[in-house]
Amino acid sequence: MQQAKYLSNKPIEQAILEYCQALAQAGCLRATVELPVSQALGRKTAEAVYSRRSVPHFLASAMDGIALQAAKTYGATETTPIRLSTQDYQPVDTGDPLPDGCDAVIMIEDVINTDDSSDIILEQAAVPWQHIRQIGEDFCAGDMLLTTNTIINPAAVGALTAGGISSVRVYRPLRVAIIPTGDEIVSGENEPAAGEITESNGAMLSAALEELGIKPIIEAIIPDKPELLEQALKKNLDLSDMVLLLAGSSAGRDDYSNQTISRLGQVILHGLAIKPGKPAVLGICEGKPVIGMPGYPVSTLTVFEQVVLPVLSNIYKLDITSPKLVQAGLTRRLTSSLKYKEFIRVRLSRLNSTWLATPMERGAGMLASFLRADGILELDQNCEGLEAGSKVEIRLLPWANEDRIKTSIDLIGSHDPLLDELADILQADGRRLTSAHTGSMGGLMALRRQEALLAPIHLLDTSSGDYNLPDIKRMFPDGSVVLIEGFKRTQGLITPAGNPKNIHDISDLAAADISYVNRQSGAGTRILLDYLLDRAGIRPQNVNGYDRVELTHTAVAAQIAAGTADTGLAVMSAASIFGLDFLPITQESYDFAVRAENLADARVLSFIELISSNQIKNRLDKMGGYSWDQPGRIIMGDA
Repeated sequence: MQQAKYLSNKPIEQAILEYCQALAQAGCLRATVELPVSQALGRKTAEAVYSRRSVPHFLASAMDGIALQAAKTYGATETTPIRLSTQDYQPVDTGDPLPDGCDAVIMIEDVINTDDSSDIILEQAAVPWQHIRQIGEDFCAGDMLLTTNTIINPAAVGALTAGGISSVRVYRPLRVAIIPTGDEIVSGENEPAAGEITESNGAMLSAALEELGIKPIIEAIIPDKPELLEQALKKNLDLSDMVLLLAGSSAGRDDYSNQTISRLGQVILHGLAIKPGKPAVLGICEGKPVIGMPGYPVSTLTVFEQVVLPVLSNIYKLDITSPKLVQAGLTRRLTSSLKYKEFIRVRLSRLNSTWLATPMERGAGMLASFLRADGILELDQNCEGLEAGSKVEIRLLPWANEDRIKTSIDLIGSHDPLLDELADILQADGRRLTSAHTGSMGGLMALRRQEALLAPIHLLDTSSGDYNLPDIKRMFPDGSVVLIEGFKRTQGLITPAGNPKNIHDISDLAAADISYVNRQSGAGTRILLDYLLDRAGIRPQNVNGYDRVELTHTAVAAQIAAGTADTGLAVMSAASIFGLDFLPITQESYDFAVRAENLADARVLSFIELISSNQIKNRLDKMGGYSWDQPGRIIMGDA
């Protein structure tokens, strides 16, 4: 008798790589459909989704209380209270628009009512913009709400709706056909006779697919007749995205799967270096994966786990995760009011084999923080808080993928809209990039504490006029941190379209009728502003709005677009998003700091490859305001 032969005996890792490459070359793609947001829950985005409006889109009270001008409360203390009449304030509830002429809200708990009139007494002064939700506090028009390949969860539905998105392009639900074959195979509804085998593999695979959220198509049992199997395969190729042929993949005389796949398409591999599961057939017909599964149940399950799941994940972008608890180190201090049991959203990262949990915004209205969270940290009611470095238990959210988090490229530092574009490029390829906007100095401090893989920075050294390297040398004189060259970007003053206040340069910020919106302390843009003000001979306290801060360039642009500020310093791409005028002031270097010991990290190498690719350059060309020389070049401290 001739010895059975297989076409191949590939190691499973190499087999999956070759199979997925062949599927990609064959144009195997998941079909997409445009759906109303209300019908998109649980679907996965097929493209990035950008907000159409800022949230909130008006200045809103963040508390129940009274709205007034903060200046009217100056001097109020417990020993020197002040009395205000009804013409000095207006009652407001949480979420109400801020009345004209008001710039602060006082909580109702801090308002003392008088017995003999509607006058009130205050024992504490207010500060401008306290308890007021700024325009775009949650997210701004033009901000990327969802990257490609993001599952739309309830938080995403809320964010999309709030952002003015009525429909999204999502992937069509996957359809996998299961075709049982064999003369000896009988339905489980009947008692099998001698020599008959109950068809159980189809039921097992059907359950496994449904657990992944895939509703399978179950074909009737096909006898060992090549023409019938070919007919069934043709029919199900039209109905599904993937076909599993059961019990027809051995090297025996009735092995029809290999033959049928060859007639209708191409056999990529027949035979894997695994046991059980060796005789699997990996084929492609009409640009779709067709997999011949072994007959024994354990072999079938092994091939499902080792072949089917990777194809669903790599080719069809199916997230395959399991809820899990992880132990992580807290990256910053948390306080608690002792009034409630708190559920704090965190972003997880992995550095030097250690899980790190970074708490996100805790406001109840912060949809974006829930959208980007990986897990939940529970603070008990009797817990006063946790110090940075504390070991905490994190409950992974259903959509969190632990393996992707481990390989995530995590950035802490300066904000730029290009970070969203980098994240989208990676997400479309099944990888992840996260960014926390703490400002350039915050990024360098995170590197010092070994809490970040990369830190985007644009720090101007006012004595030399150079960017980034002088601060690196000062903070890390031992050469432990180096620079990866990034991009040049144009910073300038943003004004409303038409520049109604006729603003020309930094010197105009001293005018009493010009209102400014600033960036946070430690941000490179704030440092640049201080330098420009000093050079113009303007004191910060003479700039109306110097103490009003936003965390991102798009948030600055959102305030100007809404008319709550006349100007602000930001990048050109932020102005373009809102259709605002832009007065260029300087071109600066936006680079990426990294610890030298991590230069060989696969994630850093992947990031260097990404920022030097044509993909991101093409996107930056469309955004406007960017140029480059050698992105990805390593700049050592002695350069």
